[in-house]
Amino acid sequence: MEIGIIGAGPAGMTTAYLLTQKGHKVAVFESGPHVGGLARTISLWGQRVDLGPHRFLSKDARVNHLWEEVAAGDLRVVKRMTRIFYSNQFYDYPLRPINALRNMGLPTALSCLASYARQKWTGRARLEKPESFEEWVVAAFGQKLFEMFFKSYSEKLWGISCEELDADFAAQRIKKFSLGGALLSAMGLDRQKHRTLAHEFKYPTGGTGMIYDRMAEKVLAAGGEVHLSTPVAGLTADAQGLRFQDGSSRHFDHIISTMPLTLMCRSLADLPLEVSEALGQLTYRNTILVYLRVDADSLFPDQWLYVQSPDLKLGRITNFRNWVPELHGESRDTILALEYWCDDADEVWKWDDVGLIEMAKAELAGTRLLQGASVLEGSVIKLPRCYPVYRKGYRQSLKPIIDHLRTQVPTVSAIGRYGAFKYNNQDHSILMGILAAENIADGAGHDLWSINSDYEVYQEEA
Repeated sequence: MEIGIIGAGPAGMTTAYLLTQKGHKVAVFESGPHVGGLARTISLWGQRVDLGPHRFLSKDARVNHLWEEVAAGDLRVVKRMTRIFYSNQFYDYPLRPINALRNMGLPTALSCLASYARQKWTGRARLEKPESFEEWVVAAFGQKLFEMFFKSYSEKLWGISCEELDADFAAQRIKKFSLGGALLSAMGLDRQKHRTLAHEFKYPTGGTGMIYDRMAEKVLAAGGEVHLSTPVAGLTADAQGLRFQDGSSRHFDHIISTMPLTLMCRSLADLPLEVSEALGQLTYRNTILVYLRVDADSLFPDQWLYVQSPDLKLGRITNFRNWVPELHGESRDTILALEYWCDDADEVWKWDDVGLIEMAKAELAGTRLLQGASVLEGSVIKLPRCYPVYRKGYRQSLKPIIDHLRTQVPTVSAIGRYGAFKYNNQDHSILMGILAAENIADGAGHDLWSINSDYEVYQEEA
């Protein structure tokens, strides 16, 4: 059997690696010059950096086994430190009452607790079946904390109001976690393990992308193919092959697609009107990463910061100095990655690198993070269609698309964040790759669409 795989990110490379280990003929096609997708690692100013923060953490034994097998011992345990930057204050994440009280002041802290108590007393029913992200979070934390610590960041990320954002996002990212749970955990009284509260994680010494670079090497060594800078235009008319942007095509017995679901489906012939209209309801959000090289080696201790301040456009800052020493080596500089999110139509997406670097420098200077250090230079990476937007009701749009693929295109499997329109972490995408490989090699019959939506089985508790 010959399998064609679109995309060399975590899901695609995992599938390719496992199938070649079982003797199948595999060809991977990646539009860019690197494997790893959103989890790749790049060289910059003599150091190694990822495309934002990519910690690895999974409760699934299969995923952990594969990760450690490929890493072959080249892993370090990183003590996690991430905080929220809000109103020029740093709030411990997860919440620590003493820190929060000191930053807020007693009147604001009491207001937050009163808001939480009022919600629990008058709005408990809303938690049973909330439709929007705002309803879910207000039910779990109260209105005051929602406005302080959830609203600004979420609306920067998604480009829509929290009332328009589906509750699925909260169910996936902050499931079973509430203000009460945070307080109990902070006092050592909560025995439940919440993924958000994980205090350490494993990280490859060569960066996250090291895992997928090694998978690619093993695919090649086993006789598979990895074609970089080979963009796929879509599927052939009979959905039995791939069309490439250079005009050529190639037949395969089965296709694994990690390209954006909307683009893949629009390349199919004779789409029903219902499917075409549903595709028009699905959108992705772009990311702009501005890397700044700072003349300092000890700015702040966090691996990354969530920026909740509504007066700043940036949403997250990653400090690569605080991951593993192998990333920066002998360098005395610190590389920060500032993240911005936008749509294709937004003006900032059209800005040149100089303008984006100047914006990032100005915003960073408006915080106290630089501590007087100077920014030496900058670099920009633009990532289109990074985040599938969970607009309220998106599941209804997905249903006819999934039904069509299941019944009419059985030789195509859509996996990964792009391909399945799921807000995956890399461990979810790795699991998708494992199960896709088992489906093809062993006829396992796994329902790939259930991953990261079957909350009791696959979902992180974050």
